Amino acid sequence: MTALSHHYRRVLASLLLGAAGLSHAAPDELLLGRAWGYPVAPRLAQAFQESYRVGSFSAMDSLGPHCVLEPSPTPLPLPRAASETSFRYSFEGRTHTLDDYMQRQRATVLLVLKDGEIVAERANYARTPAHRHLSNSMAKTIVALAVGKALEEGRIRSLEDTAADYEPNLAGTLYGRTKLLHLLRMASGARFVEDYSGSDDLARYSRVAQRNGMAQAAREISQMASAPGSTFNYASAETQMLGLVLRAATGQSLCAYVGSRIWQPMGAESRATWLTNPADGAELASGYFNATAHDYARLGWLMARDGMAGERQVIPRDWLLQMTDASRQPEQFRPGRMQHKGSTYQGYGFQTWLMPGSTRRFALVGVYGQAIYVDPALKLVVVHLAVAKDASGDASGTHMATERNALLRGIVSAYGRW
Repeated sequence: MTALSHHYRRVLASLLLGAAGLSHAAPDELLLGRAWGYPVAPRLAQAFQESYRVGSFSAMDSLGPHCVLEPSPTPLPLPRAASETSFRYSFEGRTHTLDDYMQRQRATVLLVLKDGEIVAERANYARTPAHRHLSNSMAKTIVALAVGKALEEGRIRSLEDTAADYEPNLAGTLYGRTKLLHLLRMASGARFVEDYSGSDDLARYSRVAQRNGMAQAAREISQMASAPGSTFNYASAETQMLGLVLRAATGQSLCAYVGSRIWQPMGAESRATWLTNPADGAELASGYFNATAHDYARLGWLMARDGMAGERQVIPRDWLLQMTDASRQPEQFRPGRMQHKGSTYQGYGFQTWLMPGSTRRFALVGVYGQAIYVDPALKLVVVHLAVAKDASGDASGTHMATERNALLRGIVSAYGRW
């Protein structure tokens, strides 16, 4: 046995003994790399491995090419409430607290914003407010906000236009002839399987995009499964098409356009980054956005106020309603009706998940546990960042997505009713 192996065994034994005596240890600290300071992966392809996940999810922009969104010269203050709100939630027949949740689930950050004030904040795995956290598919909602801004400015003429009307390199492809309205709803009708198996259509699309660019990869998706606009089918490639449309319509990168039209006007305090595709320099629009937890809270607050930042209407209110109001969606896209992976719990607006309940409530959601929940009526935002055991957060024995939903209901119940 090598000296390194002996050292590894001693460190592991020491940590196991220490962890046994801790009452507030985060889940799976050893598995996630605590002994090595939660290391960042040596390359992007390894970033989702468990031993690198914590470090990589808060340093993703160190692993590949990216562009930068500069912060606002006058950041929006996020004051802390005079006293913390005590939240409780019920799950599996027992009542739990926020601290219980942080010990039960692999959350990196949990932040609750009420009326523009931080009323609770927790962090695991030595994460600090300075870390930029990976969005995963929460970035999709940012893309939809940018589409609304481009419409307001006349850079995009109509949602009835097709993607190829703006990006000529998409001409002759299925996605190229798809209306922007259908891309926003994940309803192109294309046959596309996204199950994160590594052999699905998303993996096939991504491999071609890395070699030949996003527009060329669109030619890989050529079969129809349903009529355009009729059926929800989650496909990250459709957000990538919207990203290409925005770049062509605005003549700017997403970083430049979102930075100047949304990120800075909303009062971001810190830089954000967006990873770009090596082959063509296009942003990986369906994910790979990186920002601090406090700036994600500011983004949620912008949406909770229907596009207002201070006294300025940053995003048109009507566009926010089109994105997030279930009553404005076709029946088959509403909570309780939309079919998704055997469930009808959630609905889908424009690149945004719609929650059931008595009032308008919606969420930005990304794999491995990322979410920003927004309740405009209660002026409530919940930021949940995580390194879940699996992409869905629910396939493992910890059932993160299910318990996270129970937590959300508990937070809402402190101020109103579901």
